[in-house]
Amino acid sequence: MPLLNINTNNKLDDKQQLALAASAAVAKALGKPESYVMVQVSDKQALVFAASGEPAAYLELKSIGLPEPETARLSTTLCELINKYCDIDPARIYIEFSNAQRHMWGWNGATF
Repeated sequence: MPLLNINTNNKLDDKQQLALAASAAVAKALGKPESYVMVQVSDKQALVFAASGEPAAYLELKSIGLPEPETARLSTTLCELINKYCDIDPARIYIEFSNAQRHMWGWNGATF
C-alpha cells in the first residue's frame, strides 16, 4: 500500500537498484511489510526547479495510515536516499506526502 514515485531530470544508470533501495527504506521507515511497497522511478524528466535545469527530484509518498508527525523524519530518509543514488542536493528535492483512505486504495480486486 505504500507507493513511492520518484521523478528526476537526471539520467540514472541503474533505476532498479534505486527502486530496490527505496522499497526497503520505505518499508523500514513506515514499519510496513516490503511485500506491500511499490516504487516507480522515472528519470530524464522535463523538470525545472528554481528556474534551473540542474539535477532535481520530485517524490510522492502515498500510504494508508501515513503518520503525519513522522513526515520530517521521512523527508530526511528520502532526501538522503536520493542524494546517495541520484547525486541530487536535498535542497533540490520536493516531497509530497499523502495519507490515503482505505476505501480509496484498491488492490487485488478490492480495497483495503
